[in-house]
Amino acid sequence: MRLLALSKWEDFKKVASCFELITCEVIRKPETGLVMLRGRMGGTGSAFNVGEATVTRCAIKTYTGIEGHAYVMGRSAEHAKFAAICDALLQDQSMVEKIERLVLQPLQGILSARRDLASRKAEATKVDFFTLMRGEND
Repeated sequence: MRLLALSKWEDFKKVASCFELITCEVIRKPETGLVMLRGRMGGTGSAFNVGEATVTRCAIKTYTGIEGHAYVMGRSAEHAKFAAICDALLQDQSMVEKIERLVLQPLQGILSARRDLASRKAEATKVDFFTLMRGEND
C-alpha cells in the first residue's frame, strides 16, 4: 500500500488499465479531506503541528466479498479508487502474483528511477569543505 500511495497518479494510471474490467461495489466513494501533519524536533522532542495535507480515501468491495481500502495524498479520486481495488486484489491469493507483476514491479521501478535521479542531482551540488585551505598548516 505504501508503494501505491507514494506513486504519482500519472505513473499509476499507466499500469492501472488492468483494473478497468474489475467490477466492484463502492463502500465509501472517494472523499477528499485534510489531515494534520505532526512533527518532532530531532525525532524525540515534543510533538507540534507542521501543517495540513490533502488526502483522498476510498473503500470498495469486490464481487468475491473482499474489501479494499486506500488513502492517497492529493485530490485524485481515481488514484484512491484503483489503490483500493489493488488492496482488495492483493488479499486474494490467486491474484497476488499477477498484481505484483503487472502493477507493483513497474511502479517500484519508476519510483527507484525517480529516487536515483533526485539522488544524482543532489550529489552534483555537494560541496566538500575539507578541500579548502584553513591557513593553519604552513
